[in-house]
Amino acid sequence: MGQNREAPLRSDAQRNRARILEVALAELTRSADTPLSTIAKKAGVGQGTFYRHFPTREALVLEIYRHEMQQVADTAAPLLRSREPDRALREWMDGLARFAMTKAGLADAIRQAAGAPGAQKPGHAPVTEAAECLLRAAEQAGTIRPGITVDDLFLAIGGLWTLDPHSDWQPRATRLLDLVMDALRAGAPGR
Repeated sequence: MGQNREAPLRSDAQRNRARILEVALAELTRSADTPLSTIAKKAGVGQGTFYRHFPTREALVLEIYRHEMQQVADTAAPLLRSREPDRALREWMDGLARFAMTKAGLADAIRQAAGAPGAQKPGHAPVTEAAECLLRAAEQAGTIRPGITVDDLFLAIGGLWTLDPHSDWQPRATRLLDLVMDALRAGAPGR
């Protein structure tokens, strides 16, 4: 991407970058073909500023994907500090559902970006690590059955990725995740 990851951005550059990502997420979710000039204009930045942060469409799309994934991952620790582990896990899954809907809305843009020469789709390690942390905390607290793996969890909630992001997906996601939590809690030693 256009920025040296080692050098911290000035506060105005951080605001510009954040605003570009916010606008790009909304616009590219609506249409994968939204012109970058439209995103720059709606973000209130010039073309030069835009391209310093994101030299290509692919860089922008993959950064949105990475950023959204990191946002989901970063909520795990605060939830564990403020909630019982099984409640933290359940609330975290709500955030994962919102991410799934964002990703589904951006699917065309992500597919195009990941298929570009030299493009490398960000790994899912942050989300996997967050899920692992939440599962182990809930298991240690005795609020979910022992031995559930991250792979088990993601297979169980895989239905999230089949929901239509343009529909009223929230009630269905809530029911699905409540079912998953009921299954995780069944047989828990602390229940």
